[in-house]
Amino acid sequence: MALATSLPAAIIFDMDGVLLDSSPFHLRKWMNFLRTRAIPFDEQGLPKIVLGPANDVIFRHFLGADLTREQLLELSEELDASFRREIGPHPPALPGVRRFIEECHAHGIAMAVASAAIASNVTFLISALGLQDYFRVVLAVDATARPKPHPDVYLKTAEKLGVRPAECVVFEDSFVGIEAAKRAGMKCIAIASTFSADVLRRETHPDLIVPNFETVTLQTLHHLF
Repeated sequence: MALATSLPAAIIFDMDGVLLDSSPFHLRKWMNFLRTRAIPFDEQGLPKIVLGPANDVIFRHFLGADLTREQLLELSEELDASFRREIGPHPPALPGVRRFIEECHAHGIAMAVASAAIASNVTFLISALGLQDYFRVVLAVDATARPKPHPDVYLKTAEKLGVRPAECVVFEDSFVGIEAAKRAGMKCIAIASTFSADVLRRETHPDLIVPNFETVTLQTLHHLF
């Protein structure tokens, strides 16, 4: 009983790099995008720029701040159609994801997805993973005016779930995502999939860092509270 009463009211998952190992596909799509436009970039530094922030932020970084809303939408659709072709119909889930989600579902913990990806990608990937029935709320970057590291998407998700931010645990992998979760007043577990544990420890301030979901249990969540 002590465990059940000290679990979070809700768990909110980022998608890319958390539910599935999509980072290599995102890097590939951005490298292809930049190369076809002859835009120079540092391959080693690219992950910090493109893994985590919303597409609009990255487009403005490389193409300038004066892009119109219509141009941003057209570029996003082109980029993410390329991503869906690259990753294919059977994306790779992170180890332990399904076991953990089923365990939380069995204990009645509300679950949601709050992603910096566009809605079409979020829907596509959650369905491809076969996890769509587990999430009460799914929010994409389209649902808020300000992307991560602003906490808006996490605060709006908690509101839709009907829980207080302090009762939530967020799973994140990116610098901006971890910052957004902490600014929302939520507990945050960082998954060392996109960036190493050493890098996350140096650059961010989550409550816990784990390699994947194989090391996460309900007891892990219990210790956060």
